[in-house]
Amino acid sequence: MRPLYFHLVIFSLAVLSCVSCVSTGKFKAMQQEAQKYDTLYTWSMRTLKTCQDANNDLNKQKASLQNQTNEMNTLLTSTKENNTELRKQLRDIAAISSTQAESIRKSFDNMGAKDIYIQDLQSAVRHLDSVNLAVVMNLKAALGGFGDQDVNIKIGKGIVYVDLSDKILFDSDSNSYTLADQAKKVLGRMARALNDQPDVEFMVEGHTDSIPYPQDLLKDNWDLSVKRATSIVRMLQNEYNISPVRMTAAGRSEYVTVAPNDTAEGRAANRRTRIVILPQMDSLLKLLVRR
Repeated sequence: MRPLYFHLVIFSLAVLSCVSCVSTGKFKAMQQEAQKYDTLYTWSMRTLKTCQDANNDLNKQKASLQNQTNEMNTLLTSTKENNTELRKQLRDIAAISSTQAESIRKSFDNMGAKDIYIQDLQSAVRHLDSVNLAVVMNLKAALGGFGDQDVNIKIGKGIVYVDLSDKILFDSDSNSYTLADQAKKVLGRMARALNDQPDVEFMVEGHTDSIPYPQDLLKDNWDLSVKRATSIVRMLQNEYNISPVRMTAAGRSEYVTVAPNDTAEGRAANRRTRIVILPQMDSLLKLLVRR
């Protein structure tokens, strides 16, 4: 019996040894497989992070492009409105020019004037109107996007006026004559339009409301209105290279109003700066002197 028992023990030990060898091999294979999946997982997480960062960047670019699109749409709408207004102005100016030319023609016909003199005078009137129209079109295009309460461009008695509210030019204090940061935006656009007409001269008029200026550095609203005008012409000269010989700085104080001063809204409307495009009368004056 003993030899049989001995052989059974040896056989059992051999079987257990084989089983142990197989389990160790599988374990190592599983470890290698696990390491492979760990490496794949790490790579996947890095790739996911890269994709997420790229997606965030694309979202930011999309938002920026959307903002630019919105701004362009606003500018397009403003340009369409300006074009409509300019066409109306063109019709009005054409009607004015036609009426003036006809009136001049009839007057000189009645006085027996020569045809050449009438033609020269009509040509001078048309030239004046064409210059005004060019200035208006340039200003309308340059200042599009600002509200009518802040920027108002009009023609009256053959003269171009641009009214700018004080809230887009000066600091919030109604007595301030220091230009605000946003003034550069509107004055820069206006300067580009004026530089397109290098022969045009203009006057900058400061206007105030009726509330007396608190006397300290300045004496009264006359001083304040002049200081506002000189602040603007200095910026146009120093920042935008407009020749000083083309500009005149003037103050009108509180005496030329566009609204009653008994309300806050009226006083705000009166606190304004007016740019007056001076008419080019040289050709007309030469004709009158020759006559």
